[in-house]
Amino acid sequence: QPELGKPMRNCYSLPGPDFTYGMYMHKRDGGVPEAIGHWDAVKAKAHPRKRVMPRDFVAMGRAAVDEGCTTAREFALYYGYMDIRCKDKGILRYGGKAPPGMTFGKPPRPPTPFFDLMQHRYKELWMEEQRARTRVQHVVKKKVGTVGEVRENRTTFLRTHPLPVKEESFWHLQRFEKVQAPQIPSPDQRQ
Repeated sequence: QPELGKPMRNCYSLPGPDFTYGMYMHKRDGGVPEAIGHWDAVKAKAHPRKRVMPRDFVAMGRAAVDEGCTTAREFALYYGYMDIRCKDKGILRYGGKAPPGMTFGKPPRPPTPFFDLMQHRYKELWMEEQRARTRVQHVVKKKVGTVGEVRENRTTFLRTHPLPVKEESFWHLQRFEKVQAPQIPSPDQRQ
């Protein structure tokens, strides 16, 4: 029965005060003097183990069909001969190491100069561009309207480029043909 108003006690008795929880490590349990006087440097492995990727059966199947394999036996022989592995998408290019000076991600946006916003600098730049464009258009318009040049209008264009002549069709429906009226004999012929 639990005691009234108190949480229920567990049934395990705790070990004594001389008990150490966790693993005892000989190198690191020397206290502060050993931590200051001894540095644990991690030694690099001579040749790291390469991760073996699973076989890429889809790519091997495509390659086998390209080679002309049609039966299951030919496919099995091809799979035994060719070993195409899946590409590891986690490995970086350049042999697994990032080149010096390379950073990942998008470059940061250049900061917006707040002082230029306050002084309407962008509006002034836009207005200057518009004025320059207007000046250029005015100069071009002046060059076109010089004395001595004849402006081309529809009449001059049609004189230089005449319209194509319509070909007349000589075929007509028979019922719309002009039928000659019967010849009335002249008085000389009547006699």
